[in-house]
Amino acid sequence: MTTQDTEITTVLGKGSVFEGKLLFEGAVRIDGRFSGEIRARGSLVIGETAHVAANVEADHIVVQGRAEGDLQASGLIQVLAPANVQGTLTAPQLEIQRGATFNGTCVMTGESAATGHQAAAAEAPAAEAAEA
Repeated sequence: MTTQDTEITTVLGKGSVFEGKLLFEGAVRIDGRFSGEIRARGSLVIGETAHVAANVEADHIVVQGRAEGDLQASGLIQVLAPANVQGTLTAPQLEIQRGATFNGTCVMTGESAATGHQAAAAEAPAAEAAEA
């Protein structure tokens, strides 16, 4: 999914400044300045002119501008040129395009990682029972 695939329903335009908590469903594009917290059931696009300093939770996150904070997606995080991201990215899928900058920590989560961990935990008691 790219920004072209996402039907944007709300825009925080270039030159606008917002501080606080943003909760939404659907798709939102930020081209201005935002600081605070964002929680979404849908997609968030941080445009090239945007500066977002926030903790973000969304289904899909696309960053083309500047983002600082913890970004967590249940699906995909895309960091597209000329983005500058500083913080922690947590998602099962991550795409960082050539020309984008990312400084921080990345945590890849997902069904396969959880399943592998659960399988290892299930094997441990069986091994202990066999030794007894």
